[in-house]
Amino acid sequence: MDLSNLTPAEGSVKKEKKRLGRGQGSGKGGTATRGHKGAKSRSGYSKKIGFEGGQMPLQRTVPKYGFKNINRKEYKAINISEIQKIADKKEIKIIDVNVLVENGLVKRKDLIKILGKGTLTSKLEVKAHAFSKSAIKAIEALEGTVVKL
Repeated sequence: MDLSNLTPAEGSVKKEKKRLGRGQGSGKGGTATRGHKGAKSRSGYSKKIGFEGGQMPLQRTVPKYGFKNINRKEYKAINISEIQKIADKKEIKIIDVNVLVENGLVKRKDLIKILGKGTLTSKLEVKAHAFSKSAIKAIEALEGTVVKL
């Protein structure tokens, strides 16, 4: 090995970017590879979102319908069968938001609704934001308590 065959490490040297539009002598002057005239040849050109070359864009041809209810409350649904699994696994009598978060069923900010699918076998105190009628019936049938937050 000598000085004549030293080279930089692979990937350490980047090729220089082509200098466009710097006069005819560079070979990339004049139109600077952008072609002649038109919006795309100008500086600052950016196509509008949904632009279809002058054709009526899809978002303008499709009619608007429906509405977004700004007062809608989105609940995370949990069945009583899942609550029973947690109660059996952890041997807990009180099911609340913290227990459900620890077990990965909901996030801390979620609103929780307990639904009546499945069977309940132990007496539990369940705390949630909403309950279905069948869930309340199932919990209270075993002398458990329902607490709305």
